[in-house]
Amino acid sequence: VQLQASGGGLVQAGGSLRLSCAASGRTFSSYGMGWFRQAPGKEREFVAVISWNGGSTNYADSVKGRFTISRVNAKSTVYLQMNSLKPEDTAVYYCARRNGASIYYSRWDYDVWGQGTLVTVSS
Repeated sequence: VQLQASGGGLVQAGGSLRLSCAASGRTFSSYGMGWFRQAPGKEREFVAVISWNGGSTNYADSVKGRFTISRVNAKSTVYLQMNSLKPEDTAVYYCARRNGASIYYSRWDYDVWGQGTLVTVSS
């Protein structure tokens, strides 16, 4: 399986962006999917996760209430709607397939990663 993230760009603080992550292969609907981000000089951090059927989601405290993760299994695509963006949201955003079942916010619970898409929020 391969993951292709897109939708990043430059936006002013307070603005919105929607990231997409398209998956190849036939098993997309069997896995949870997550978004992580990595800012320059910082470690990759958890942003959001969604269960295989979209029935359960979790978010990092820093994005709760501003970001929404969703998926359309018929399109093998997961989305991250980002509203009220802040300069501290600037990072490369990665989508990932969750293969583990222990700690959803740990990068080690994910086995396939997309290439990343850059989000830059100007003040």
